[in-house]
Amino acid sequence: MVNVLLRVWALLLGIVLIMLGNGMHFTLIGLRGGIEGFSSAELAVITSSYFVGFLSGARFTPLLIRRVGHVRVFAALGSFISAGLIAFPLLTEPWAWTVLRLLVGFCMSGIYVVAESWLNDAATNETRGKVLSAYMIAQTLGIIGAQGMLTLGDAATSVLFICASILVSISFAPILLSVASVPAVDVARPMALSFLFKRSPLGTVGIFLLGSAYATQAGMGAVFGSQIGLTANSIALFIATLFAGALILQYPIGWLSDRMDRRKLIFSAAFIGGLSCAVGWVAHDGIWSLMAAAFFAGGVTTPLYALFLAYTNDSLSASDMPAASGGLVFTFGLGAITGPLVTGWVMQWLGPFAFWLVLSAIFIVIAFYAVYCMTQNPVVVPTEETESYLGVVPTSSVVAVEAAGEWAAEHAEAEREATDTP
Repeated sequence: MVNVLLRVWALLLGIVLIMLGNGMHFTLIGLRGGIEGFSSAELAVITSSYFVGFLSGARFTPLLIRRVGHVRVFAALGSFISAGLIAFPLLTEPWAWTVLRLLVGFCMSGIYVVAESWLNDAATNETRGKVLSAYMIAQTLGIIGAQGMLTLGDAATSVLFICASILVSISFAPILLSVASVPAVDVARPMALSFLFKRSPLGTVGIFLLGSAYATQAGMGAVFGSQIGLTANSIALFIATLFAGALILQYPIGWLSDRMDRRKLIFSAAFIGGLSCAVGWVAHDGIWSLMAAAFFAGGVTTPLYALFLAYTNDSLSASDMPAASGGLVFTFGLGAITGPLVTGWVMQWLGPFAFWLVLSAIFIVIAFYAVYCMTQNPVVVPTEETESYLGVVPTSSVVAVEAAGEWAAEHAEAEREATDTP
């Protein structure tokens, strides 16, 4: 593992710095938006616009790369992100923030596509699983670390926005100075949603709903904290706890995924998420109850994303997996656009604690839809015939998701051949 990390350490360092800047900006939107007096509905639109841009960037960045190359696209998108982050405190109007978030989302998606292409090219068939795992850990650690950096300044000033811009700007140095080759970007055309639903109803519906839950947590969590009167430090800890849960629970859920019916595990994880959010809904005066709810709600969200990807791949041929990955990422993005809009409207109507009510409802629907799918198709795919689980995080682009799916299929096939060999 050490040798693997030595080959890609500069890329991973750049990714951590990018996630530090992006993680700061996500929470800052909720903090500064509360200070500026933006309503829940306005902040919901601002949050959703990021995911509109992210979805668009994933579609158009490969075309830009083919036209002008990786380095130029990477540098151009990075410049726009840095400028956008600095512009937030200068243009404190909801419409301006909506446009800026759309721009940052588009550019951030493109940055992921380029960085993941370089990372995937730096890995070999033997090391790809370890490289992708290190990449996922680096992303999550960057988001968690960003929350700690928020405690060093005041969201009412421009300082933290400038710091986020600086972190994103300097992240390009280790990445650009370490890449030697220019890999091809060959992203498969996304599978039609109708065909994807026909092959895996649970995977398609589940990942749409999970996109709603993830975007609500990441985008509206700080809004919730601000509206109930938490301090900036407590809000940062709250967001960090959401992602810390994902980092800690990823391995045990992944271990179970390769040893039991994944539909049952999806039900269990979603039910735990729904129950923990219900606790958050009723824990009006308990800060540590809120933190516990955040830990388990965030803790099951990222593993569920990887579970839905793995479960869908179980019902597909290896040749269909890249197209299915694109379809699932697109479906997740649609959910990510929808979730904050619904949550913001409900919070405007019922108050800030409706944040937990919406999340609980999403997880419970996922859980019971998993039960429904089990009754419609009681056939269980034997665990020895399932694809390997790899903890892909929702912030990854389709490049990493396709690479992870390819590795999972190859790894599972190698294990089956080793088992069958006398």
